[in-house]
Amino acid sequence: MNIFSKFKETAVSVLPVMGIVLLLGLTIVPVEKLLLVRFVFAGVLLIIGLTIFLLGVDIGIQPMGERCGAELTKKRKLWLLLLTAFFIGFIVTAAEPDIQVFGDQVKGIFPFLKKLDFTFAIAFGVGIFILLGLLRTVLNFSIKITLTAAYLLIFVIACFAPDSFIGIAFDSGGATTGPMTVPFILALGLGVSSVRSDSDNSFGLTGVASVGPIMFVLLYSLFLQKTGLVSANNSVENLTMANETIETVAVAIPEGTQVVKAGIFSQIFGPFCSVFLHVLKESVISITPLFGLFVVFQFWMLKMTVRQVAKIVIGFIYSFVGLTIFLIGVNGGFMQAGAALGEKLGSIVVAKGGWWYVLMIVTGLALGAIIVCAEPAVWVLSEQVEQVSGGTIKRKILLLFLSIGTALAIGLSLVRAVSGFSLKWILIPGYAIAFILMIFCPSLFSSIAFDSGGVASGPLTSTFVLSFTLGAASAGNGGADSFGVIALVAMMPLLAIQLMGIIFKSKTANKRRK
Repeated sequence: MNIFSKFKETAVSVLPVMGIVLLLGLTIVPVEKLLLVRFVFAGVLLIIGLTIFLLGVDIGIQPMGERCGAELTKKRKLWLLLLTAFFIGFIVTAAEPDIQVFGDQVKGIFPFLKKLDFTFAIAFGVGIFILLGLLRTVLNFSIKITLTAAYLLIFVIACFAPDSFIGIAFDSGGATTGPMTVPFILALGLGVSSVRSDSDNSFGLTGVASVGPIMFVLLYSLFLQKTGLVSANNSVENLTMANETIETVAVAIPEGTQVVKAGIFSQIFGPFCSVFLHVLKESVISITPLFGLFVVFQFWMLKMTVRQVAKIVIGFIYSFVGLTIFLIGVNGGFMQAGAALGEKLGSIVVAKGGWWYVLMIVTGLALGAIIVCAEPAVWVLSEQVEQVSGGTIKRKILLLFLSIGTALAIGLSLVRAVSGFSLKWILIPGYAIAFILMIFCPSLFSSIAFDSGGVASGPLTSTFVLSFTLGAASAGNGGADSFGVIALVAMMPLLAIQLMGIIFKSKTANKRRK
């Protein structure tokens, strides 16, 4: 696909989000005009950055991941494949900017928590479960049994874990799947399955990898509970601090980025200049581990030609430039508009109530349905699904079901933020239904569903949507239930995509009968 086609498709994904925010911000939920101007410029940066990033993934990251997976499998040394998989999962996750932001969020709620220990628990979980995911692929073990056993174990551990850490644990599963790690993990799984000529096992590695952080964060919370730092029913005590911390980290702007009101030019573009170095550092940290792995693999086993190496290096450069532009747009103006809109709408809900609650939930549904299609990793997954299935599974249909699932997740998050009921009342029935659907759903669609749950909760969804839901949380219980939004966004695609698989199976069976 050429760059113009990618630009057109990314624009179609981002522009509706901009339309909803501008419509509300200029009418019934008035937002500062200067903020809306910055939001429009940020949206343009998102479209340009996402286009360049996806082009780089096609040229560099995806071919590299597939080659690495294929070559490791060809060596027929299982221990080498598994050890390398663990190392890749650990180092890439530990360097993921989303994890650093998420760690700051949690530490803001629980100041006694050691961020380094928390980060390593997440990274270790990803490494272990990427190892197990590739082992499952090599041994051709059922993805359904693997995921069912893993989540059953998770819910058993959750019964003994502190209530306040359940949302954090499930959120961590979505926060690990960043824009740099997902394309490589997906490609690694495709590379291993291609050697085995087993298309049914092409997907599922990202879904399995997302299990690790949930399990190990829950285990970490049990350790904190045993040491007496957290009680079994501990809740957030300092709600004011919680709100301030989450809002600050969600916007991800370093200190000192407030623009002094000088000229109009400075007021509009100042925030983007202020976050440039911060974002550039995040992009370098994100891409360096993957590029380092490429250099090691090239000298160790890939042995590609100079032309092939040059093509992959160009792909990395495109990905780096695209990711930087994308994050500048997100951090420079896109998330601030979401936070302002959510806060404004939340304050109106507190003051007036009534149908404003309905408006807030409907707005969340609309944003959830649209914004997931602007996630970089969602585009990568949908393209690979259509490619591996030979066009049988259309990417537009996949994106439609993914949008429906994410919309329902955001709607539930807003209802929960207002009412404050326990996250368990959604997660337990939700996952129970997901595993019941597994019985009737083709294995390929179950694998895609769990992969989709990870990629749907990317940097744009988990920041813009989180910023918006903070307003609802302040309208309801002051932000105590801010954690759990990403968890619900990661859960709903499990239901939506598997329903899609059951429908697909039924239609295929009808065609065969005819």
